[in-house]
Amino acid sequence: MGLLGILIGLGLLIWLAFRGWSVLLLAPLGALVAALFAREPVLAHWTLTFMNSAAGFFAQFFPLFLLGALFGKLMEDSGSITAIADFMMRRLGKDHAILAVVIAGSLVTYGGVSLFVAFFVLAPMAQELFRSSGIPRRLMPAAIVLGTSTFTMSALPGTPSIQNAIPMPFFGTTPFAAPGLGIFASAIMLCFGLWWLRHVAAAARMSGEGFGEGAPATPERLASDDQLRERATVGREFDPAEIAHGRHSEAGPPILVAMLPLAVVVLVNLSMTLLILPALDLGFLADDRWGGVSRSAVSGVWAVVTALAAAVATVVALNFRRLPTLRATMDAGANASVLPAVAVASLVGFGAVVAAMPAFAIVRDWVLGIGGGPLVSIAVATNILAALTGSASGGLTIALDALGSTYLMRAQETGLDPALLHRVAVIGAGTLDSLPHNGAVVTLLAVCGSTHGESYRDIVVVGIIGAILALSAVIVLGTIFGSF
Repeated sequence: MGLLGILIGLGLLIWLAFRGWSVLLLAPLGALVAALFAREPVLAHWTLTFMNSAAGFFAQFFPLFLLGALFGKLMEDSGSITAIADFMMRRLGKDHAILAVVIAGSLVTYGGVSLFVAFFVLAPMAQELFRSSGIPRRLMPAAIVLGTSTFTMSALPGTPSIQNAIPMPFFGTTPFAAPGLGIFASAIMLCFGLWWLRHVAAAARMSGEGFGEGAPATPERLASDDQLRERATVGREFDPAEIAHGRHSEAGPPILVAMLPLAVVVLVNLSMTLLILPALDLGFLADDRWGGVSRSAVSGVWAVVTALAAAVATVVALNFRRLPTLRATMDAGANASVLPAVAVASLVGFGAVVAAMPAFAIVRDWVLGIGGGPLVSIAVATNILAALTGSASGGLTIALDALGSTYLMRAQETGLDPALLHRVAVIGAGTLDSLPHNGAVVTLLAVCGSTHGESYRDIVVVGIIGAILALSAVIVLGTIFGSF
């Protein structure tokens, strides 16, 4: 009965979330169903197990949600993202339309801009380029996914994405964990995705297929879609309802000014990780006042938080005159972080209750018993949970909350570098999270004015198959050569 309760609770969560119900209601409901079937104390699991876990996630990672959403909104309203997209259009032109969209997306998301903000800027750019090149409109979502939601989210060393930050407290790693393997995985995802998109575009040209009809949806229409909002806030770290708030600059900055805040994110993150934090005396953290935590438990999050804060200050300083409603823009950015953070925290609370059920031992033993060692096991666990929850960050946190300490212990027993666990877990969470019910997929299709029937096959190829190929290569190379 306990296992049946977990399955029913999870089924309710997935089914009703896909129909647009709020995860804030569904996560505790699913947890209570699981506890009820297991004959566990229902109220204790809701007010203690669920809430303590959700609050722990919120306390640990909300600064990343807040600064990431704030930075993305400032970059959008200052015209910096549009300037970068326009620059790529002019430099690469219609002959390299797919590459221009992919590179523009990867630049802004690797620089810390929230995914949904990038969607709204890149979709009009992709439409203009694809129309002038005669590339089918149905390929726009896949090109944007390849640039924004694959290697820049999970594989490139130092990426400030929340997914790359989540394993750091569990494994004591940094945002630059396993850098060589991360670069190798990024190259696989990028090359495979570009090959596929160019292959499909060439086949369409041969068959006489043109750009087609349709246009991207306006931010105002999408911001007013309540059902879309509920799905989107679980998938990524920005509330689409805030897109229409604030005021966009009428003139964008020069390209170097637009790019500088992105460079600040990368350089400050690298400096904090390799130079500044290792040189600081953080022995005071062992005091009870600070919870007795270790340096490795906080240094990774501190590095990303500092990098994003420096980037926020930079974009405001460089674009002060281009932000006519600075307070409204910053309010919108801050507000955009709250609902996604609470939604993912609720998923984490649900996972904590499930993990506390006696029947979860069956699931845990099955996952840990998967052949191939801890790398294969953690890859399967994060794949499955990201797929079921429709959230890479939610699935990754649930997996590591339940099994992270076990994986770390096994890694120490076998001499496996925790950095390798970190990279495999993050890439694994970025594979099956792109199933049809994922909030980011649903939002992107709406932004591009496409449907699952028109565009989802190509999203699967570049967003799932490419990531699985990269994940497999990292596991094989990591098993043979270790972390590098």
